[in-house]
Amino acid sequence: MKFGKRLKQQIEQSLPDWRDKYLSYKELKKLLRLITSAPAKMNGSPSEYGKAEAEFMYLLNNEIDKFNSFFMEQEEDFVIRHKELPHRIQKAVDTWGPNGSQPSDLDFKDEMTKIRKEIVNFHGEMVLLMNYSNINYTGLAKIVKKHDKRTGGVLRLPFIQKVLEQPFFTTDLISKLVKECETTIESVFPPPEYSGTGIFQGERAAPGEGIFKNTVAALMTMEEMRRGSSTYSHFSLPPLDLPDFDVIQSLQLLSPIQIP
Repeated sequence: MKFGKRLKQQIEQSLPDWRDKYLSYKELKKLLRLITSAPAKMNGSPSEYGKAEAEFMYLLNNEIDKFNSFFMEQEEDFVIRHKELPHRIQKAVDTWGPNGSQPSDLDFKDEMTKIRKEIVNFHGEMVLLMNYSNINYTGLAKIVKKHDKRTGGVLRLPFIQKVLEQPFFTTDLISKLVKECETTIESVFPPPEYSGTGIFQGERAAPGEGIFKNTVAALMTMEEMRRGSSTYSHFSLPPLDLPDFDVIQSLQLLSPIQIP
């Protein structure tokens, strides 16, 4: 699948509020065509070529700013939500658990069900943000490669070196939060509770629903982008520390983030 189609597919499968935060790949391709056609149209006029090149670079740098702003905003939100999770769980235990201040089996089950559903959505959003970083980096790398190939320029290496230092490219913290979220799921909501008995009996949903569908699609895209080349280079994506797919499969709930 060509990158443009893959990007379009990912945007369609993303959360509605995220869809205008992805790479403006079509616009960059249009500007690149202007760059390569400007000399011929204007008899080699350096002013037209330079204008098209400047517009291309302006959009590239604006895209990086857009990625960084969105990524850091989401990352900050995820850190806050992650810190709140254990407090929510402990409060439910202290209030409605067997030894709580107001023991209630029904209220405890209801609150823990709500918490688990929130964890599912939270986990899915973090995986989607990792994919957001991956696919936008890949798009930038591809468009500057096209630029150098068509113009004979040497933009690729210095530009990618700059990108590698950007906040949106650094997903170590998000990867850590994903793993910690999975640990919480495994410890607080162990597999036997998903087997059709106990507190969450009958709440498992079919594959392909809501955030689960989008999370799996994101994981597949991240893997495919790394399989796209058989060789490793300075421009390659770093090795992927994938979330635990078995855990993701256990997160098929009836409370997905709705994707219109």
